[in-house]
Amino acid sequence: MADKVMSEATKDKLAHELGFGEKVEDGDWGDVTTREVGMMVREAIKRGEQAIAQENDLK
Repeated sequence: MADKVMSEATKDKLAHELGFGEKVEDGDWGDVTTREVGMMVREAIKRGEQAIAQENDLK
């Protein structure tokens, strides 16, 4: 089994922020489109890069 990259809470929060959270409120991600998943991945990468940049700025 692969390690989780994102917590369920983080995935749910991102889904809601991106406008498709109602599709996953029951824990079933089967109705989420490939486009929506792509949006979520891009946003997660963007936030990760921003966090790294902020961390580097503090050093």
